[in-house]
This record gives sequence, C-alpha cells and structure tokens, in this order.
Amino acid sequence: MVHQPVARAAEADAPAGAPADDTAAWDAVLAEARGQTVRFNAWGGDPKINTFIADIGRQLAACCAITLEQVKLADTAEAVGRIRAEAAAGRLQDGGSIDLLWVNGENFVALRQADLLYGPFLDRLPNARTIDLDANPALTSDGHIPVDGYEVPWGLSQFALVYDRAVTPQPPRGPKGLAGWIGAHPGRFTYPAPPDFIGTTFLKQMLVMLLDDAGRAALAAPVDPARAPAITAPLWDWLDRVRPSLWRQGQAYPPSGPAHEQLLIDRAVDLGFAFHPGQAASAIAAGLMADTARVAGWSGGGIANAHFVAIPRNAPAKAAAMVAANHLISPAAQAAKLDPAVWGDMTVLAADRLSDDGRARFAAIDLGPAWPSDDELGPALPEPHPDWTGWLEAEWARRYLGG
Repeated sequence: MVHQPVARAAEADAPAGAPADDTAAWDAVLAEARGQTVRFNAWGGDPKINTFIADIGRQLAACCAITLEQVKLADTAEAVGRIRAEAAAGRLQDGGSIDLLWVNGENFVALRQADLLYGPFLDRLPNARTIDLDANPALTSDGHIPVDGYEVPWGLSQFALVYDRAVTPQPPRGPKGLAGWIGAHPGRFTYPAPPDFIGTTFLKQMLVMLLDDAGRAALAAPVDPARAPAITAPLWDWLDRVRPSLWRQGQAYPPSGPAHEQLLIDRAVDLGFAFHPGQAASAIAAGLMADTARVAGWSGGGIANAHFVAIPRNAPAKAAAMVAANHLISPAAQAAKLDPAVWGDMTVLAADRLSDDGRARFAAIDLGPAWPSDDELGPALPEPHPDWTGWLEAEWARRYLGG
C-alpha cells in the first residue's frame, strides 16, 4: 500500500500554479492571507478525515503562514443556522464566525438563495484550472441550482454497499433482492436513522430504485405536498415489509453513519454503506475490516454528488479562506485524499489537465482490491431535489419514531 504523505507532497502546489496574467492578483491574495486564521467548519464524524484536515492545516502554516482551525460539525445545518443568525444580527459583510465551510445540497441552496455566500471566486484560484467543469454536471450544479463559482468542488461521492465477500459472496443490489436477503437473515441489516445523511441517502436510493421514470421525474422537482404521499408510497411499503427483520426488529437504529459502520466492523450486521468508493479499502488499511471487504454499486446506479467548500459572505478571513480552498484542490492534496490509506475520496481533478508529475502522483496510489471498478460501481444517479430531504426525514420520523 502506497501512503502519499500530504505534507511532503503539497510543497510545490497552490501559489506556483497561478496563470501568468493572474500571478500579481494571486500574490496579493497570498500577502493578505498571511497571519490570518481560517475557521474551517467541517463535518467531524470521521477521525481519518479530521486527520487529513489537520495535515492540511500544517501545510498551510508552513507554506503560507495561515492557521487552519477545524470546527467539527455534527450537521452542516448547524453552521447554516449560525450564518443566518449572524446576518440577521447585522453581520452581513464581516464579523462572522465561519471562514470556510464544507457544504453541499440543501445547505448550499439555503445559503446561496439568501445571498449569504462570498463570490464568485472559483476562477480566482490557480488550481481551479485542473478541474474540468464540463466533465461532470455534479461539478457545476448543487442541489439543482447552478454553483456559478460560489463553491469549490472538493470531492466526488457515490452511494454504494459495503460487504465482506467471505460472508456475503453475492450482496443484494436492489430493493427486491435486499428485501429477500433481509428476510432470510433476520437481525443482520439496518440503516442509520435519518436525518443522518447516510440514512437519508439510503431512503432516497431505495425510493429512486422503486419508482418508474415518471416517479423519478417527480423527484427532480420541489415537493408537492398533495402528491408526495402517493409518490413515496412504494418506499414506505418496502420499509414496513422489512422492518420486523431488521437489526433490533427495527425498534432502534444506529444514530449515525460511523455508528452504523461500527456495527459492520463488529460483525453485528453484514451490510454497510459507503459514500466513498474507497471506504472499504480505507477500513482494510486501518485494520478495521477483513481484507475480504468490498464495495458494490447498486443495480442501475447509485445516488452521486459532489461536495464543495464555500466562503460565507461575512467571513473575516476571506483571503486566507481562498488560499485554503486553493490548497484543497492542489494535485498533492487531492492525490492524498484519494489514497485509501488517508481518506479514499474520489478526486475532482481532470487527468488531462495535470502535469506529468501530477499524473504520476495519482498513478502511484495503490487503490487496493476493495476499490470498485467503474463497472462495479455503476452509473451516477442525480440527487432528488433538496426539498425532498426534509420531507422524507420528517415522514420517516413520523412513521418510525412517533415524531
């Protein structure tokens, strides 16, 4: 296994990559950023991701005299609420508590539609030239609205299954097969309780697979409360049918994605979920899962999206936040993030826009046998409209938590 040390690999990136015409402007950003502190609000539920962000912080301190502080979030909605409250209190242009935010989907939509994001700034970042925005619609649209340079693509995700081929040689990859498998293996399957994003994505994945083309088209539009119960009826019927055979008879659910993954590691359940194809490879590298762990895509494809970083309009350290964002999309940082021994997250960079050294850096990464091929992962399916997230979570809670 090749471990690409982030600190060693990042030295030659960010500032040196500026297009000639923009070098002076970027140099001014670097000068303004020196000595600033970036409060990076980012989901903090995965130790390896937290370690990666700490590595990035050490690199920014060394190269650019910037302090990066990770503010660990349980839910990005917490940060969105804080930004909204600060704006309501008159801190609209400055004086905010967040400089950089890991965000996507409905949280981006909420901030963008309220005009609470700084930008556009993507085209000011030297390393943005290594991203091919035309290669993947997920890079230019988030939550069904255009990104328009107000976010920086940071990684790509696709929802998939995690299994141990020594235990489950042929994992079920669709609702019908999964229901049959759950019935034949009582107590060996569950999913995180929504609104955990893995749990909510599981609901979306099942719903998409259970609907015909007309139903899927309805998911691309905002929720119509009058039609939503009928559109989602197949999902609730499916969940009702499998519930008695779930882990703890469906009377309790793991509270988070990491808690659910721990059940898989402890062999309390036999199937897990991944939003990163490298998740099983990372767990194997960390000694948490058997080397027979694998990732499989869903029949017909998995819900996919990009995740981004953005700068709030009232961020006090906008220059340093831009430098940090530029660093996050440097070839060195992106290659390290792809490495299953570090994180195992898919890169947003285009191979044909990298230098020979950049391509060699990626080619040297050992993805391991647990990383699925493109064929195994299947096609990427679009997220339902962000309206559906809250509606599905509320309806699930009403039905299964009595909320």
